Amino acid sequence: MNEPVRQRQAEIQALARLAGDELGGAIDGIAAIHRAVSDRVFAAVRLGVGPAAQPVKVVHDTIADGVYRLVGGTAVAAGALAERAVDLPGIPVPSRTVYGSGFLAALQGLIGDSLEDEWPILAGPMTFRVNGEPVAPGWVGDAVSNPRSRIVVFLHGLVETEHAWRLGGTPSYAERLEDDLDCTTLMVRYNSGLHISENARLLNGMLQRLVENWPIEVEQIALVGHSMGGLIARGACYDADRADLPWVRRVRHIVCLGSPHLGAPLEQLVHYASAALMRMPETRPFGRLLRRRSAGIRDLRHGSLVDEDWSDMDADTLRRRAIREVPLLDCADHYFVTATVTRSPRHPLGRIIGDGLVLPASGSGRNRARRIGFDDANGLHIPGANHLTLLNHGAVHEALAHWLADDTQQESVRCG
Repeated sequence: MNEPVRQRQAEIQALARLAGDELGGAIDGIAAIHRAVSDRVFAAVRLGVGPAAQPVKVVHDTIADGVYRLVGGTAVAAGALAERAVDLPGIPVPSRTVYGSGFLAALQGLIGDSLEDEWPILAGPMTFRVNGEPVAPGWVGDAVSNPRSRIVVFLHGLVETEHAWRLGGTPSYAERLEDDLDCTTLMVRYNSGLHISENARLLNGMLQRLVENWPIEVEQIALVGHSMGGLIARGACYDADRADLPWVRRVRHIVCLGSPHLGAPLEQLVHYASAALMRMPETRPFGRLLRRRSAGIRDLRHGSLVDEDWSDMDADTLRRRAIREVPLLDCADHYFVTATVTRSPRHPLGRIIGDGLVLPASGSGRNRARRIGFDDANGLHIPGANHLTLLNHGAVHEALAHWLADDTQQESVRCG
């Protein structure tokens, strides 16, 4: 059995078992809601008829609990059986197709930290991708057709893959920039459910190995990240700068497209909503469901880039420790792009929902309480656009081509 066949079989079997376990868990949640509601109903009935209600409640609870255990156990058993039996010969490896990888990316974004421990085949490692295929950092130079001394690395966002950059069906930024600039563009795929700081460390190591094994000397590196990808790029540069790794001295540009440097309001809302839902038995299963969200999503609450923001801390506590502000890389130019669904960023709706996920203040790294340090002159705002629009937009492409243009004399003065 060759490697692709083994990979396909392992992924399909793991998905089948996970589906059974998740269905069983959902049934347990329904059972908990049923029990909480019935307890409240029978408590009210008991006020009217007295102890006579208790035998009826015992019979009801016994039958209901038995049915839920049977159905939930059957779902889990079916998943376990499917894990051993299912395979779909003739289809490609799910993680190496656009739709299959998209489904896995959504799963990773939601519960990717749990998958890392329980279903590593579904979590997947951080990798460079060339035509959808994973390539080890040491071999990327042999896999691309045009190894150049300038490299532009693209990092997707939460629940996305490298295929997201082709949103709308038009050529991606990477494809167009290779025509605009004398550079090699590379795509990274990662498990967006992990902590941002964990993915930053992985990227740090990958870029170091990439530079060490590139066929020619790497002179410049640019990092372009959408949403969470921009935060990971900043975190990787911070880690490498503290360790004084050679690759980070070649970074000239960092571009963040819709990145929530100051946090995302939707995650902040979910954080408090889950706490509220946990207060009542009838809604507690929904609270537990929301609290299953991944570490990566939780990091978006305030834009946490380092371990200190989350280590040794109850993730569900309403209070948070102070966020450690990560400085921008000294020898690189930093750029940001924001968007609002309204034509004017000052429109009340635009101020409230921004691009649907990130507010302009967070994307530009500046509000009344925090300031990341971006230069306003290095920013671009796209009106009448949503968060995903920034993945493939004509104005953003023009800005990237301009920002990443070579300026050797300025770079030599700035980075030595």
